[in-house]
Parts: sequence; C-alpha cells; structure tokens
Amino acid sequence: MANADQLAQMKSGKGFIAALDQSGGSTPKALRLYGIEEDEYASEDEMFDLIHQMRSRIAQAPAFSGEKVVGAILFEKTMEREIDGKPAAQYLWEERGVVPFLKVDKGLKAEENGVQLMKPLPDLDALLDRANEKGIFGTKMRSVVSAANPGGIKAIVEQQFEVGKQILAKGLVPILEPEVTISIDDKAEAEDMLLNEIVHQLDTLAEGQDIMLKLTLPTLANLYAPLIAHPRVIRVVALSGGYERDEANEKLAKNEGMIASFSRALTEGLSAKQSDAEFNAAIAGAIDSIYAASIT
Repeated sequence: MANADQLAQMKSGKGFIAALDQSGGSTPKALRLYGIEEDEYASEDEMFDLIHQMRSRIAQAPAFSGEKVVGAILFEKTMEREIDGKPAAQYLWEERGVVPFLKVDKGLKAEENGVQLMKPLPDLDALLDRANEKGIFGTKMRSVVSAANPGGIKAIVEQQFEVGKQILAKGLVPILEPEVTISIDDKAEAEDMLLNEIVHQLDTLAEGQDIMLKLTLPTLANLYAPLIAHPRVIRVVALSGGYERDEANEKLAKNEGMIASFSRALTEGLSAKQSDAEFNAAIAGAIDSIYAASIT
C-alpha cells in the first residue's frame, strides 16, 4: 500500500518528478543525446546496460535528492536492477528521498480517431505485484492525442481511468498520462475536450481512489487549475513534450500548482564523456532550473 511519507511528499513536496523511463524504442535516441552512438553497442542488452549507467549516474548525483526531485519514474528493467548496490526503488527512497514510480504501459496502438490508445496490458496484475514487492509507490502510463476528436479523446480518457482503477486496486497510485502532441494545429481545442473528459471521469472515483495526472503544458496557462483543485487528484505534473528545457520551464512557470515531470528536458546537456564534476554540475543546473519553474 502507498507509503504515508511518500504520499505526503507527492501531495505537497516542493520540486518535480524526474522521468527516467525511456523504453526500448526511445533508448537509442536518449543515448545519442547523451553522446553514445548506436555503433558503440552491439546488442539490446548492452544498450540497456548503458542507459542504466546513465540513470544510475543521474540518481547518484549530489543534486538529485528529495529536496528538489520529489519523485522519479523508472522503466521496468531499471526496477529490476540495482543502483550503488541497492534495488533501484529502495535506493531512490532510502538514499535520496525520491519517491519511485514505474512505467507500466507497453506502448501505443496505431492512431485511430486522432488518438493512440495503449496496447493491451494482459500481465499488468503480475507487474503491479512485483512493483509492490520492490517498494514502488505509483505507476505511469502514456497514450497520445493528436487531434481534437471528441470520440477519440473520450476513448483515451476512459481507457486511462479504467486501467487506473486496476492499479488503485493493488494499492499503487497511478499517474494517468494522456499526452497532447505539441505540434498539432488544434491543440487548444483538444485540451479543452481533454479537460472536460477528465473532470467527468474524476467524478466517478470513490473517496480514497486518488490519482495523479501527467499532461502536456497547455496552450492556455492555468487551463488545468480545476484538476489541480480536484479532491481526487494528488498532483498534476507536466511533460516537456519535445519543448527545449528553457521553453518548457517558461511555460511551466505560468501554470500555478503544476510541477514538471521532464525526461529529455532534464537530461539535455548531459554527456557520457563528461567528468563526474562536469556531469554533476550540469545535472545540478538542470535540476535547479526545473525546480524553480515547478514551485511557481
């Protein structure tokens, strides 16, 4: 069941959530941005070893602590590994004061009605049991909105909440992530539809069925204020969605009560070739800037 100290930190802790959950599909790009080209590893195992080294290096950086990083989202393979000799989730909480989350989706279906629903999750219960054993607090799952299509947006929100209830039943806190693509022409309209559908679904939750939401930074600042204020919502976090860090921070700072959950915008400027001192200084600068934008 959700740890009371971790729940308190997620509700009111100052800071942001680090998204360290690149999966198999996005790992080569993440490594390339980190200065490791695809010809530098020969297999998927080597690729995952390298990304784990990067994540471990981030987690062990002096600036990566609960003072500014309230939570971190892990990839399943990271949960199964160790950081500095301890199981990853345990290390994050016990050594760094960072609440561990687990990415549980298995990727996206083909686009239909302007959205990409999540692929089926037949083994979810078993994964959630393992997450509980490993000391995971909550989960995250992503689907994508690429058009202001009412039917598509209704379907995507219904799916997120349906799976969210399955996760709640296992005593974990789900982060629902219906991402709106930042480059679409009708982004603002899609966000209005998304807000209405989420409010509708929130009203179906019983007391104690509290969730989190991870949403694209909205076109209209403070659009998601009703969600932030909703009694069933622990926290609303923002994804960077492809914005560069400075732009993402600038947009985030305009959304009161919304905190960051950045992935690429967090690791921007980090390199495998940096010395530990250079790396730790770079990650500290990133953390400070995202933290500042998250506490507005």
